[in-house]
Amino acid sequence: MSELPKGWVKIALGEALKIQKGKKPIGLGPKGEDRSVPYINISAFETKQVEEYAPKQDVPRCQPSDTLLVWDGARAGLAGRGIGGFIGSTLARLTSELADPSYLYYFIHSNYRYLNTHTKGVGIPHIDPIVLAKISFPVPPASEQTRIVAKLEELLSDLDAGVAELKAAQKKLGQYRQSLLKAAVEGALTAEWRAKNKPTETGAQLLERILIERRARWEAKQLAKFSEQGKTPSKDWQKKYPEPMQPDTSGLPELPEGWVWASVEQLGETTTGFTPSTANANYFGGGIPFFKPTDLDAGYEVVDYRESLTALGAAQGRLLPAKSILVTCIGATIGKTGLARVSCATNQQINAISTIDDEVAPEYVFFVMTSGFGQAQIKNNASATTLPILNKSKFERLAIPLPSRSEQDEVIGFLEIKISQIAEQEQNIERSLNQSTAQRQNILRAAFSGQLVPQDPNDEPASVLLERIRAERAAQATRSKPHGRKTKEPA
Repeated sequence: MSELPKGWVKIALGEALKIQKGKKPIGLGPKGEDRSVPYINISAFETKQVEEYAPKQDVPRCQPSDTLLVWDGARAGLAGRGIGGFIGSTLARLTSELADPSYLYYFIHSNYRYLNTHTKGVGIPHIDPIVLAKISFPVPPASEQTRIVAKLEELLSDLDAGVAELKAAQKKLGQYRQSLLKAAVEGALTAEWRAKNKPTETGAQLLERILIERRARWEAKQLAKFSEQGKTPSKDWQKKYPEPMQPDTSGLPELPEGWVWASVEQLGETTTGFTPSTANANYFGGGIPFFKPTDLDAGYEVVDYRESLTALGAAQGRLLPAKSILVTCIGATIGKTGLARVSCATNQQINAISTIDDEVAPEYVFFVMTSGFGQAQIKNNASATTLPILNKSKFERLAIPLPSRSEQDEVIGFLEIKISQIAEQEQNIERSLNQSTAQRQNILRAAFSGQLVPQDPNDEPASVLLERIRAERAAQATRSKPHGRKTKEPA
């Protein structure tokens, strides 16, 4: 930080702060005559929506103007204000005799990233009091603090309004994308095209041909095995063919004429990923992409990877062909979907669908899986536990609305253009949001370096207030010091 203006002082934040850790009150419950004081836990802190109240009692509480600091957890260091009541045990109330409440709030808020990345503790991180106390705190004269706060609230209010508009536009684009996908999987998107272009093969006929070809491939592989082993095919060996599961169509909507419901297993081969042992260095670093759910953010164009396998490592699971559809089937990111444009392997959190590109377009299946219909199927069929899991057998039975191949291509062509346009607009919005974040940081930086508002030479310097407070603290300490007692001489 550059040299501060005349009248300002810089001290350690610990000297300016009073910290009061929260404590969960007793008697929590719905608001009533006996429960009138709001209880601010993490949920209420983040949403400003109080759901629990407590009777009046002697536990820490705050006023709406006070700064609350998240003390424990992943968001430790996050500041908030605007709500009063009893304070939860993972929060702390910060006040200062030296600083305007809003000035203090904005300063703590501006240091979130620093506090969040300098926590202590194993398992659950929490604020390091030493780190907090050592932060350099610039203190302007009291009158200037008031002017700084007024200017900050003016500028940040305008900035927040702009951000709100950007996020609203972002939300509308997301809704538009989902409306396009919904129309695509229901057949409404290509209704006009179907009226003018009658396919030479319906979806039902396509499915029948896929199933015939699927069986023929299985039989060819079995015969090859018999030949390699020098054996004569056993009687009725064809009856051992594992028929693919049919989709559960109960409750599914009616499809357009020429469409048919098919299961994931009927349309391709499914594979659950596998992570090779990290103890074997020969498994990793060979250039074969090894995808995890975090690598699927690109969605339609998954090509970049953070880890790779050797051919030996990929053989521990199974090497997937390019254009495999990758779907996260375990955990909080269940349903996250990507289209791998390169041959790859995945970890065990991902189920992959490998279609026969000539029959069923992988891009079409990707769009079905990312639609509201596809996502609902994935989540509704997952196990209802703390960690949702969609096992392979349930995954293979998910339903896919199947039109003719020519109509699949029409859907893909239309969606690629529209979704590309949406993605471009989203990128523009994201750039604007990043610019807003940078602008916010610049505004706060100017505020705490004395560059946001002009100084007034008539303001009482902050050093005068600081010395007065130090003197009052010293006097209070002297008054509070217990007087020594004389030791009574033994008789």
